[in-house]
Amino acid sequence: MFYKRNFLKSILPLIFLLLGFQSFAEPSIDEGKALFKANCNQCHNKDMKSDLTGPALGGVEERWADYDQADLYKWIRQSQKMIDEGHPKALELWDAWQPTIMNNFANLTDDQIAGILLYVDGVYKGTYGPKPADNVVGGGGTEEKGNDLPFYLMILGILAILALILARVVANLNHMADTNDGTATGHRKTLIEQLLSPGVIGFALFALILIGGYITVNNAMDLGRQKGYAPEQPIKFSHKTHAGDQKIDCQYCHDGARRSKHSVIPSTNTCMNCHSAVKEGSKYGTAELSKIHASAGWNPNTGKYFADDVSDETIEKEFKKWIGDRYKAAKGEDVKEKRVKAEVNAQWKAIAGFVNQPIEWEKIHNVPDHVYFNHAQHVSVGKVECQTCHGKVEEMEVVEQFSPLSMGWCVNCHRETKVQFADNPYYDSYEAYHNEMKKGTRSEVTVEEIGGLECQKCHY
Repeated sequence: MFYKRNFLKSILPLIFLLLGFQSFAEPSIDEGKALFKANCNQCHNKDMKSDLTGPALGGVEERWADYDQADLYKWIRQSQKMIDEGHPKALELWDAWQPTIMNNFANLTDDQIAGILLYVDGVYKGTYGPKPADNVVGGGGTEEKGNDLPFYLMILGILAILALILARVVANLNHMADTNDGTATGHRKTLIEQLLSPGVIGFALFALILIGGYITVNNAMDLGRQKGYAPEQPIKFSHKTHAGDQKIDCQYCHDGARRSKHSVIPSTNTCMNCHSAVKEGSKYGTAELSKIHASAGWNPNTGKYFADDVSDETIEKEFKKWIGDRYKAAKGEDVKEKRVKAEVNAQWKAIAGFVNQPIEWEKIHNVPDHVYFNHAQHVSVGKVECQTCHGKVEEMEVVEQFSPLSMGWCVNCHRETKVQFADNPYYDSYEAYHNEMKKGTRSEVTVEEIGGLECQKCHY
């Protein structure tokens, strides 16, 4: 008992010390992203490299390197106060961007500001961002998903250390017991000999096979499951504005949903059906809609398409004129020409890559290649509402994957969903079910009862 008590007294402080490392708060880049979207996204470009209403934020810490970090934090919290106090950097920024006034963010803590700066730096340097769409099919989870691996590795390390200490304690106690009994051999096993014993090696191999199998199966089950995945799109398209505020039917843009396997991403021509007349957005003005006009080869000044032989210089000139005129109209004719020029150049830089080019939207929803899914079968035949699988898209600023799209989720839906037999010619062949419903012996038919759980229906 003496040895056990002393062992516990020596090891408990070590355990508490290691577990205590988890309690220290650190700036979070994920929290910084959420704070940036909530507080900064309206005025600062998300690519961190281009000016918008406010300057590009990439490299902001380097630009403030001549001053204390506290000055930068104070600028973020109370910019106008620093201008009034005559801070050189604050006056320099005000000189370049007046009369645009930066909001005060006095409620942000140092850690929250540090998180925002981490996010800005990560996006600016390309070390942080959404997963590429091409790699999403095999992935489980999203950028927002927390990473618990360091915590588990720390726990595993603690357990390994405890196991080694306990192994040595047990070996010493056994040797002492053998010595007292007079059966000791004189050789005490070293730590290396204990680690290389057949029992330890066998257990380690068993653990590796078990962990490897778990990871393999878990990743296989995660195929296509990226609930919450919401990649940033090349154009800030708001479904809330279009499907919610303007009440545009989903199938007007995604017209393939009612007649084909795929719902299809709308072409630029579909966008131009409305945006040849609606030339300015309610939220971003010309900044985003001009990308659609540029992709379609449409001149917003004349309301006509550019000729095939028009030069790149002419296109640039026309778009810069359009941006400048609309910016002056919004800000007032007395706005400084320097500010107008900066806004025009910033917007054109973002628009130039879209000229006569297709818009490369990021795909959000994927199912494995061995799964067959037909939109028309669900939308036209099954009368399934879009929101059943995609959630309340009409309330989403940025569309995200709402459902897990897993096999279990689909199977449960087929078990619970009632088939709409009434006035639906697609189900006329199910005479027995129709007769039973007329007689009153059956009140409903589920998808499961018409073969919705047959393997071949989805895995052809």
